Amino acid sequence: MLQDFPVAEIALLALAQAASGAVAGFLAGLFGIGGGAIIVPVMYQFLGILGIDEAIRMHISVATSLGIILPTSIRALQAHKSRGAVDMELLKSWVISMPAGVVAATIVATMVTGGQLRGIFAVFACLIGIRLIFNRENWRLGSDLPGGIIRAACGAFIGFLSTLMGVGGGVMATTFMTLYGRSMHQAIGTSAGTGALIAVPGVIGYAWAGWGVPGLPPLSVGYVNLIGVLLVFPISVYVAPLGVRVAHVMEKRQLEVTFGIFMQLVALRFVVSLL
Repeated sequence: MLQDFPVAEIALLALAQAASGAVAGFLAGLFGIGGGAIIVPVMYQFLGILGIDEAIRMHISVATSLGIILPTSIRALQAHKSRGAVDMELLKSWVISMPAGVVAATIVATMVTGGQLRGIFAVFACLIGIRLIFNRENWRLGSDLPGGIIRAACGAFIGFLSTLMGVGGGVMATTFMTLYGRSMHQAIGTSAGTGALIAVPGVIGYAWAGWGVPGLPPLSVGYVNLIGVLLVFPISVYVAPLGVRVAHVMEKRQLEVTFGIFMQLVALRFVVSLL
């Protein structure tokens, strides 16, 4: 119950989530991601301060992050689309396969521990960061995106992994597109659109998976905490266009290195939490 939590600690959590909302919105515009890579570790830390059981803390952080990602991704997509930097054909081709991967991930999430979720997050954040920092022009899988069943399978995999990490798919989709020769700016713009394809079924799935689980924080629907969603998303939506403006001023290589360093810091944060 709400009265079981000290008011000062709830206020601290609210302030931290508000601050992470501003950062998440900026990152949504700058990197085409929903900000989950920031929201998840911040929320995990402060749920710990509130005394939430470690066994469900990561699940709550991931689920709530997906709820926050939806509006920030839509706002960032609109801003990038107005600049002609979105491949709508690719997004349409993932309308079925990507949500299917999300559903599979929410089922898996009920079977893994919080530590395993943190480990998954850290490993893939590190790999993606390395690829971006040390990127070479010959690090390509092809000259253009695959079609047919391969493209669908890639969409399902991106949806699956992103849901386990609590991110909107921008990290994975950006990497996928640049490996097939698409520009960083178009990859970022298109990746913003994966947020809605992942967040909607992801939120529903985590709400179902966490329904009736004991020890949840106040105002939670399954693993999705409404306090976090309602505090963070208005701020992140407002700030997202600022990140878009910065993205279109930066050079391709600057974006890649900055994104790569960011992912390494995120990976390090979760590795430390596992020690």
